[in-house]
Amino acid sequence: MFNIRKWFSTSKTPQSEPIPGSTQVPNSAGGYSFEVNDWMRLDRFLILGTEGGSYYATEQKLTRESAEAVLRCIQADGSRAVACIARISKEGRAAKNDPAIFALAMAAKLGDEATRKAAGQALPEVCRTGTHLMHFAEFAEGFGGWGRGLRGAVGRWYNDKPASELAYQLVKYQSRDGWSNRDLLRLSHPKAKTPDHQALFAWATRGSLPAEVPSALAIVEAVERAKKATTVNEIVALIRTHDLPRECVPTQLLTHAPVWEALLERMPFTALIRNLATMTRVGLLAPMAPATAEVVRRLEDEAGLIKARVHPVQVLAALMTYKSGKGVRGNGSWSPVAAVVDALDAAFYKAFRAVEPSNTKTLLALDVSGSMSGGTVAGVPGLTPRVASSAMALVTAATEKQHGFVAFTNGLTELDISPRQRLDDICARTAAMPFGGTDCALPMLWAKERKLEVETFIVYTDSETWAGKIHPVQALADYRRESGLPAKLIVVGMTANKFSIADPKDAGMLDVVGFDTASPALIADFSRLRPSPRRKEQKGHPYRGEV
Repeated sequence: MFNIRKWFSTSKTPQSEPIPGSTQVPNSAGGYSFEVNDWMRLDRFLILGTEGGSYYATEQKLTRESAEAVLRCIQADGSRAVACIARISKEGRAAKNDPAIFALAMAAKLGDEATRKAAGQALPEVCRTGTHLMHFAEFAEGFGGWGRGLRGAVGRWYNDKPASELAYQLVKYQSRDGWSNRDLLRLSHPKAKTPDHQALFAWATRGSLPAEVPSALAIVEAVERAKKATTVNEIVALIRTHDLPRECVPTQLLTHAPVWEALLERMPFTALIRNLATMTRVGLLAPMAPATAEVVRRLEDEAGLIKARVHPVQVLAALMTYKSGKGVRGNGSWSPVAAVVDALDAAFYKAFRAVEPSNTKTLLALDVSGSMSGGTVAGVPGLTPRVASSAMALVTAATEKQHGFVAFTNGLTELDISPRQRLDDICARTAAMPFGGTDCALPMLWAKERKLEVETFIVYTDSETWAGKIHPVQALADYRRESGLPAKLIVVGMTANKFSIADPKDAGMLDVVGFDTASPALIADFSRLRPSPRRKEQKGHPYRGEV
């Protein structure tokens, strides 16, 4: 008998071909995957960004494709798109705010009237600092320049801030991207709401201060004095009295430990982790030094980390750089302090939202294939999707007691790693694993072969799967039939492409975005879900049709 099933089957199809009757599309690797909708692409763009591109797509191509998806969302439902942009930015769910600023500028210029109005209202939520506002101006310029609505929104950004807060913004963020506060104020020409605002606008545009400086402008006067400071004692006194930020300290005085000691007293969290190397290099941070104890105390403050919107990727990047003892750019070097390295390691987990364990048997499967070695996550040098996936998986592993770790390329390898091990060591180990083709079905096939009870498969991947003889969704259905378990598949997308191995029609599968601070909690919540009793008899598809 001629075996027609060999060439046409919905239960076992090579990944180089689409599943018959499915909505699969060609992926970049020569295989077939499911295509995520534009709203998922919007999330991936906002959270992961496109800086550095991916293995298969250049930075330019990936950015253009993502931006086109963002534009389609804005055109389909501008209010929803703006709300999504503002929510992800305000909640600190992304490592970098630039994609959100870019998307908001697109909405402000290319949306309909209601969308443009919503974007203007969301401007202070997304652009929280002067740097953000100047990025926004640069992006908006690329979409057609300035109109009345944009001028009004930027003017309100300056006017709606209390004078003392605005003064701090003006001195800390004086110019970025070829833009300055002078440029923005002259283009938006807001009518000052108070005399203090008027005095601040005059200083920013003309450099003039009133004869009698009001208290709200004290920091501005201190900045003018700092420009003339020549001694460490002078600048330290100004820092402590007026809370001058690092940007206002003359460069030649930033090589002295007492200056950094004064800055450290009220240094914001993000500035703290960015300047660990410098503070170590100048001798402020050293084993058992008081400043080291203060840095460790602040890194251990979970509430402070969350309030400051410190993203796990920022912590991970600081950890990787600081422990290396040398800068990614430049020739600077330092001797890392072990207590600081340990505190950064712990801070990585604390930077995610609190997660309630699902108490399910979970298999964490890391795609370490060749395609995961290309590009970077959030533009962080050295943080490839394959390295980032191990860091992301450790958050769930730290929560779920019943878990196993595997990594796959052309074959599958069990990993004896634990959240008790150092995060940077595990990332280095993942980076050193051999490359190979992508077969995302391997975790399910491996669990079936060994008759393991797995309730939740979590695959960290770019979904560029092509090397297997069966698609991941078919392998999961086969595992469900053989084991009798209503196993779930959670796909953690580690790049901002448009592909997923999860079938959007199967309610037992979920797509989440890698390094979204909300993802670990969402993963746990989804893992706790159970199919309704009326579906239990359908072993192969216990969740089909469930929402």
